[in-house]
Amino acid sequence: MSTQTLTSRTTERSTGTPPVPTTPSRPRAPRAWASKTAVNAVLIMLALYTLMPISWLLIAATKNRRDLFATGGFSFGEFNLLSNIHEVFTHNDGIYGRWLLNTVIYAVVGSAISSLISVAAGYAFDKYAFAGKEKLFGVVLAGVLVPGAVLTLPMYLLASKAGLTNTYWALLIPSLVNPFGVYLARVFSEGYVPYEVIEAARVDGAGEIRTFRKIALPMLAPGFMTLFLFSFTASWNNFYGALVMLNDKNLYPVNLGLHMWNISTTESPEMYSLAITGSLIAVIPLVIAFLCLQRFWRSGLTAGAVK
Repeated sequence: MSTQTLTSRTTERSTGTPPVPTTPSRPRAPRAWASKTAVNAVLIMLALYTLMPISWLLIAATKNRRDLFATGGFSFGEFNLLSNIHEVFTHNDGIYGRWLLNTVIYAVVGSAISSLISVAAGYAFDKYAFAGKEKLFGVVLAGVLVPGAVLTLPMYLLASKAGLTNTYWALLIPSLVNPFGVYLARVFSEGYVPYEVIEAARVDGAGEIRTFRKIALPMLAPGFMTLFLFSFTASWNNFYGALVMLNDKNLYPVNLGLHMWNISTTESPEMYSLAITGSLIAVIPLVIAFLCLQRFWRSGLTAGAVK
């Protein structure tokens, strides 16, 4: 007779009530192992889905024109990367370098000014009380819901009336307005800038502009960099707006220029290697920006998560 049976009978005799049968607990180790395996499998699939296009692009950019079509997509051929890069920057009097410079102007200048405007607006919505504040902020939030592609044609008509089409301003001015940036900046201001600091600056005699420039703006630096990265990526990938607004190829950003090269491959197959290598070069600034600024981005995304 087992020890458990003896214990049950002893309990029944001492209390006078039959013992409640207990269900043996199942081991959790196999279930936890299966869950981790499933999660890791999904993450590996997502990583492969993300890295496969850039891997293909990196390998294809190293091939010459013959190996580009004679070998498999993920098979290496004769290493010709440096020659391809030289050809990209010397084709058509170095128009690719001009496209890169234009993209830097559109992305860096536009994103810096847009982020500053968004931070100032978000700070004002958070720290100041004025009539119709929440209703006005609701209008800003409504702007987040409108897709940017829907606004491209009305903005083109407005730019055409103002004589701004086919100029740098046609892409710079629309990029300055960022409703989502204003919303995010208000969240950053609530998390990073205490009211007590603002009141202390006012007591010390600082004006409102000086308080924002000297006190609030440095405290909002992580939020500013987060908004800058969002805006920088959006401006760098703004293809449709450039396609509608610009006709002069000297004003093209790099994505529109690569699109034109890709169209010409139907008549000139040798342009394939230029379009592929140019696409690889165009990705590098975005990777560098995220690697250099990711610590600001991570800290900015977690702002306000814990009260």
